[in-house]
Amino acid sequence: MARGRRRHGAGLQRPRRRWWFAAVAALATAATVLIAYGAWTPSGTTDSRATAHQDADTAARPSASRSTSSSPSFSPSPSSSRSAANSPSPKAKASKRSTRKPVTASAAPARQPSTAPAGKRLITVVNRTPKTVWAIVTDTALYPAGRQLGPGQSVSVTVANNWGGRIWGRTGCTSTAAGHCATGDCTSVCEGANPPTTLGEFTFDAYAGMDFYDVSMVDGSNLPMYINISHTTTVDPVSSSGCYKGVCTSDVDCPAAMRATSGGQVVGCEPPCAAFGGDTYCCRGAWAGRDHCVPTKWPVDYTQVFKRAAPYAYSYAFDDGATMPCKGACYYRVTFGTTGA
Repeated sequence: MARGRRRHGAGLQRPRRRWWFAAVAALATAATVLIAYGAWTPSGTTDSRATAHQDADTAARPSASRSTSSSPSFSPSPSSSRSAANSPSPKAKASKRSTRKPVTASAAPARQPSTAPAGKRLITVVNRTPKTVWAIVTDTALYPAGRQLGPGQSVSVTVANNWGGRIWGRTGCTSTAAGHCATGDCTSVCEGANPPTTLGEFTFDAYAGMDFYDVSMVDGSNLPMYINISHTTTVDPVSSSGCYKGVCTSDVDCPAAMRATSGGQVVGCEPPCAAFGGDTYCCRGAWAGRDHCVPTKWPVDYTQVFKRAAPYAYSYAFDDGATMPCKGACYYRVTFGTTGA
């Protein structure tokens, strides 16, 4: 599905006109899923733990270090952010951390909206982890700094019908003016998060009135994540508790060689390219492109580390079968957390 600018950290730049592969795959299955669906209502009353919608007056302002554009641009390619072009090993790339301090939750949470105005969509982000998460939704007031969500809290935003962007969570953030986070930080322009970061990726009204969306662990994982849909006739492929085709969302069981640490603590799981480098795991050189970037031909298929935790998620650059379609003006609920959390 279409995403915006190149991701940072992993060093992979994906071809820009490959969304047709995902579109064709999605259309092949869309006929079987466009049936009546009982939608959930993403309001504060549907989940007693998701009641911390923040007021607009505490929204993050753009970072002074950002470019003159108020938000990143997004290409119409469903896979544009998943690249396998030649680039230096991520271990050799130094990135500047965001200097934007995360915004804290309001003391008196507002009531959660249950609908969006005409021409808008509703996105609700829920934190079902035991840790504090700073939720980021690009091209909204929750960008680039994010909004602090304690365990069980949530925040809702409305976006345009043609919105395209990403959602992720920053963790281990300091309370100093620098506002650094252990995971999910971004460069000075904040076009994307540094790995390891779990991403929710969206392109609305991408083709034939359909949205395309996915959970991506191409850049590794710092939080478990699953996405639910509502306000549509499309059947949600993921259950409200985060299960998909009989397998449920769990924490990533990360091999020691791929563990990302901060202050002596494991904070996430690096993608194979960042952990090991080389043309094979970074899909460069002789391993570049859809026909050659084949994890089953790697010395070790490390993509399964992420597939076992989230079977619905993108695990490498050309894992386009993980793109999901939604017909119409769909609403989205993005949950940080595991099944049963």
